[in-house]
Amino acid sequence: MASTPIYFSKFLVTDQVFYISKYTYALVNLKPIVPGHVLVVPRNTDVVELGLLSPEESQDYFRTLQLIQQFIKWKYKCDALNIAIQDGPEAGQSVPHLHTHIIPRYRLNNFGDQIYDKIEDWQFRRDLYVGDGGREARKALEAKFKPDAQRVERNHDVMLEEANMLKQGLAQFLKEYPDIASKWA
Repeated sequence: MASTPIYFSKFLVTDQVFYISKYTYALVNLKPIVPGHVLVVPRNTDVVELGLLSPEESQDYFRTLQLIQQFIKWKYKCDALNIAIQDGPEAGQSVPHLHTHIIPRYRLNNFGDQIYDKIEDWQFRRDLYVGDGGREARKALEAKFKPDAQRVERNHDVMLEEANMLKQGLAQFLKEYPDIASKWA
């Protein structure tokens, strides 16, 4: 897809990229919270915060963000998305390069951001075992949401496979929705 290497800060991510525009790219996440959790990143590695984008880069960045969020919603058939920027280290930014998280969310078993606290809460897990839905509800919930400590880095081959699947999916999405292709791509 890319003729030149693509970096996320100092990390080479060329094989994880599934979309590239003039100033922006989208890639799969090393440690996704849920399936479909992807990132949108400016190609300029000197842009560490949102305010450092040039006007042209900013326009391209948000066009890409709108395209990819529509695609992820279609691809993962989610009901909603979290779209989040941690703008600086004090805001939780772990990699010094601007990036936006796109995270699929679902109506079923959706606890909003409280899900992270609930996963850690013993009482909540016990209630899932004995309450309505019992073990099946707990398995479904824990399969979907992993605490940070349980999220493991994926290997190159897994991320390459996902990036290729998303490239193909995005091509299909743009073919099925030419109005979106003409507007955002």
